[in-house]
Amino acid sequence: MNNDVLIPRVGVVTDIRTDTPDVKTFRVIAPGGGKVFEHIPGQCAMLSLPGAGEGMFSITSSPTNREFMEFSIKKCGCLTTALHEMEPGQQVGIRGPYGNGFPVDTAFKGKDMLFIAGGIGLAPLRSVINYCRDKRADYGKVEIVYGARSMDDLVDYREILDEWMTDEGVAVHLTIDRPQEGWDGHVGFVPTYVKELGFDTNMTAVICGPPIMIKFTLAGLTDLGFDKTQVYTTMELRMKCGVGKCGRCNIGDKYVCKDGPVFRCDQLENMPDEY
Repeated sequence: MNNDVLIPRVGVVTDIRTDTPDVKTFRVIAPGGGKVFEHIPGQCAMLSLPGAGEGMFSITSSPTNREFMEFSIKKCGCLTTALHEMEPGQQVGIRGPYGNGFPVDTAFKGKDMLFIAGGIGLAPLRSVINYCRDKRADYGKVEIVYGARSMDDLVDYREILDEWMTDEGVAVHLTIDRPQEGWDGHVGFVPTYVKELGFDTNMTAVICGPPIMIKFTLAGLTDLGFDKTQVYTTMELRMKCGVGKCGRCNIGDKYVCKDGPVFRCDQLENMPDEY
């Protein structure tokens, strides 16, 4: 274990973007400029504020971005409330990176990719989606299915409209749970929408969202003919210390922080039922 990952470094928040009523995206750089450290898509970092605590968050920017790191954070507790009250120019503690990322340069390379996200579950996938977009020659077509409770709860909505939807070879399918004034797109839950769309079963799928969404989406993909060896997900919400010492993320013979947080879905079958 590298002791450096236990020592917080200083990060400077240079920009804070409001994505939804309870989600903000924080842009962080090192005091001298540039990224605090390198990472691969799917890895996480620990952010801390004195007096408020620390927590594990997905790094939502792509490693191909050389200037800064980003974190999309949902307001849901003491630390996240304190982060949401920050202003550009303030500092945070940051340590990492933690966990194993997505196999973007091995198992994913050369494949058609299907990304499926629900709510804040888009945040962990944004890093790998933008990595694939920046290295388009290394991947086939990219399909993205993303849903939220309402139009106002869609994270990174402007980036989706202005960048993802304009990329050649990238198709985006948006949905919200219930009808809403001003929304003329699809209405319905993500798992149902995935089955309605139907997809080539030669694709590699990546899922992230609430556990119930992952469960029914995986079942839907199986019904379409996908094998669980083709489907990946990330479980970073179970991580605490990030280095396999606290035991919070221990499930069976796995530590999510050391063996994950990215797992191929057939690997989850060997974990205890409570998972």
